Amino acid sequence: MTPGFSRLSVRGYRRLRNVDLSLRPLNVLIGANGIGKSSVLDVFRLLAGSANGRLAATVADLGSFPFLLTADGTTNAVTIEARSRESGTLQNDYHLELRQAGNSYVILREYLRRMSDLAAALLSTPPKSIDSEGSRIRYAIDGKYVEPDWDYKWSETSLSQTPRNSHDAERFRQALADISGVYHGLDVSGRSPVRMPQTLTPIQVPNVNGEDLVSCLFTMRETARDRFEAVEDALRAAFPSMERLEFPPVAAGHLTLGWREHGFARPFYANELSEGTLRFLWLTTLLQSPGLPQVTLIDEPEVSLHPEMLRLLADLMREASERTQLIVATHSDRFVRFLDPKELLVCDRDETGGMTTRWADELDIKEWMEDYTLDQLWSKGIIGGRS
Repeated sequence: MTPGFSRLSVRGYRRLRNVDLSLRPLNVLIGANGIGKSSVLDVFRLLAGSANGRLAATVADLGSFPFLLTADGTTNAVTIEARSRESGTLQNDYHLELRQAGNSYVILREYLRRMSDLAAALLSTPPKSIDSEGSRIRYAIDGKYVEPDWDYKWSETSLSQTPRNSHDAERFRQALADISGVYHGLDVSGRSPVRMPQTLTPIQVPNVNGEDLVSCLFTMRETARDRFEAVEDALRAAFPSMERLEFPPVAAGHLTLGWREHGFARPFYANELSEGTLRFLWLTTLLQSPGLPQVTLIDEPEVSLHPEMLRLLADLMREASERTQLIVATHSDRFVRFLDPKELLVCDRDETGGMTTRWADELDIKEWMEDYTLDQLWSKGIIGGRS
């Protein structure tokens, strides 16, 4: 399956009143605070939670269902449609509709349809791998529909309860379930997990809280040496005096992070590193990880980073987008400076207060780009995304 999704449509979710996003490998959402950028990331969290059988828990984490609805009183439902592409001409269309029921929700409609580009062009409707509406739950297995004969959980999606022999649906479920969460604002306070010695555990991707960063780096060094060396190369580009990373043991099964620099007799340990250094190391490790999910969500990557690090970060994201689809939210003009128009999705408010989006390379800015950088066009309001 080709990483990620080609389209995401959302109706009724907070400021995503009626949004239809055409997605690319690297998607950097730029716009004012409160415009709805983070809500796009939350929708992917919701989809991942639904695929893992944690829809109810994810809704609670996001603030309970009534607070997920667009706050104008015109809707009592959230509808999400996502399209992913498999190798060749096959695509998956997933539809999920949740309706308010008191302070909670009911799953009103859900289906998963696998179709070819030709079928889509002819507007034909192939059978659905999942076809659920209200209390009618159906899965397509071996050319016929079957209904669940197990203890079906009505607060969770049909997708999360897909029988393992429903191969198309299970493959799609695994792709969604693999999304790990939103990488945002790593805690780098004095006693934060990322600064402490960590238990050694084989892991392919660092957690969103950084409590297993050392394990991830150590695993990369032992099992994916080229990726680990790429992390060190990026660190040397950002910090020219940096020499290498070390992982000295501090107790049985526990390692800490050692940062070697030219001119110093001993390494600096994680508790001694600056906030920007730790955050750049964390993001670089993430983007070089060999086990990246199909979709990776990053919110405000620019926090605490020097502008030169943002240039390197943009390059790292560009490379990583060949292995994972990146959905990134930012409001930093410094970061935008290092992006191409084809990577920038400009977010604005419409007349009703909902979010609208436009790709920067679809705007008439070619002549402007001869005299201004992309961040200057955004700061001047020429490409929008300022209100």
